[in-house]
Amino acid sequence: MSFSSDKLATEEVSSLYKEKIEDLHPEHPDDYLREGERWATEEDMNTLRRVGDKLPSAAVFIVLTELAERFTYYGISGPFQNYIQNGYKVPNSNPGAINGGQHMATGLGNFFQFWCYLTPILGAIIADQWLGKYKTILIFSLIYIVGDLVLTLTSIPASIRSGGALPGIIIAMITIGMGTGGIKSNVSPMVAEQYGRYRPFVRKLKNGKEVLVDRELTVQSIFNWFYWSINVGGLSAIATTELEANVDFWPAYLLPTLMFVLCIIVFWLGRNKYVITKPNGSIVVKAYRTIATAIKNKRRAKKENQLIVDENGKKLPWIDYAKPSYDISGSVVQWDDKFVDELRVAIRSCKIFLCYPIFWLCYGQMTNNMVSQSGQMNTGPVPNDIMQNIDPLCIIVLIPFFDWVVYPGFRRCGLELRPVTRITIGFLMMALSMAYAAILQHFIYAKGPYFKHAGDEGYGFNDISAAIQVPAYVIMAIAEIFASVTGLEYAYKRAPESMKSIVMSIFLLTNAGGSILAFAFNPISSNPHLVENFAIVSGLMGAFTVLFVVCFRHYDRVDEEETREKTVFEKAQ
Repeated sequence: MSFSSDKLATEEVSSLYKEKIEDLHPEHPDDYLREGERWATEEDMNTLRRVGDKLPSAAVFIVLTELAERFTYYGISGPFQNYIQNGYKVPNSNPGAINGGQHMATGLGNFFQFWCYLTPILGAIIADQWLGKYKTILIFSLIYIVGDLVLTLTSIPASIRSGGALPGIIIAMITIGMGTGGIKSNVSPMVAEQYGRYRPFVRKLKNGKEVLVDRELTVQSIFNWFYWSINVGGLSAIATTELEANVDFWPAYLLPTLMFVLCIIVFWLGRNKYVITKPNGSIVVKAYRTIATAIKNKRRAKKENQLIVDENGKKLPWIDYAKPSYDISGSVVQWDDKFVDELRVAIRSCKIFLCYPIFWLCYGQMTNNMVSQSGQMNTGPVPNDIMQNIDPLCIIVLIPFFDWVVYPGFRRCGLELRPVTRITIGFLMMALSMAYAAILQHFIYAKGPYFKHAGDEGYGFNDISAAIQVPAYVIMAIAEIFASVTGLEYAYKRAPESMKSIVMSIFLLTNAGGSILAFAFNPISSNPHLVENFAIVSGLMGAFTVLFVVCFRHYDRVDEEETREKTVFEKAQ
């Protein structure tokens, strides 16, 4: 890989911020001051403690909507592994319906996750080209409900016994995945858009002290709480796995279906409060044409010995050859120099996502192989697939702790955990989580009475408590807070205004990449190969953590410089 120098990257973001301050976005109101507030000076920026602002009320409605949607998503996907892997009403066995075995269960689970994170590209294009974020979310919610109903109706006992469960879950996965794509690519940028104050300002607290209210920290806090709502919704799997084990699958799927109806109602109730951006044309098509033009013009310039240099004698980046001001072919294009600058920043920002598929490969183990792993141990009176809910429980507790204590504590000490630092810590923690799972699997196989056949059809569990699996989920939760939340924040913050949906969908696409990689692990995603499975994904995560640091360690310096540049231009405005 080749990367731009720190200086060039800083110049890129500086020019963009000049334009942004000179032409404030029409979808946001101009910055304003309330009583007890004043604009920040350069001295304030250097001396006052930085804090985030309060969450806008419109953002609260979107956060609650995401909570309800995730309640539905995790509520239906939580029982998938057992539903597909095991037979229906088999004595002395975990709950099930299809009896497809662990290979089929893991494979279909990986397909579902891949599909759910591939379709956001389509959702982003539709929102940008035709409908806007608000209408796209509403329409795709209706598609989502259709999938929920198909899954619920085909999970009734008569359908399962007549063979309708397998085609039903495949149709439901495809339909729900479509619905998810239209929602996921738009709901996260929409929630951050609700905060429309750009310039840093000073607020006097009740104790008389002044603090600097910083937009960057506010957006970071918004995404922390957004991710918190995702994991609150994820606790639905506790209810649905209990219903699956003690009643049947159809009520386990009916509950999240009803919750999704509430999701749409909550989102609709906030319609008069939202900052709604209008569609401005398909960025994907425009970006494709821009990149193609840049490549063509660069090749032509090189062939004709007409390569362009700047005032310092440096060759221009290849993407600049798409600028109308530099276009040596003289062709008429549908973009301006500013769009090319924005596209360059977007492409550069997306490079940081290249290591995320390995992170999601590890994360995906939680919903398939780690569920099967807990089924090989003594879980007591609770179903084996309830163990995965330890992860969202930990996140619910830890996100407020990080937002109120950990991050502010570092800032008080003069240390700022910039995005690359946080992502690196998250990657490292995920590698440790998988290493722990591999070591645990070794001890499970070493225990009797079923050894490496534990959890297979016709076999029970080995003599080891499932409580020993808890640390793997705790470490994974910490990894998510550092890497996943920061990735969402980075995708929004770095994306130019016109490209937020598409950059966010590209970040979500890395999850689909992890699911594709997971297919390669299917041959070792069952007994007696699970030690190798967890060990290999842990090693991959560790290797990519090192690669990430080597390639992107300088991005934190650029991020800090960008913040300074932004402050200078906002102050000048």
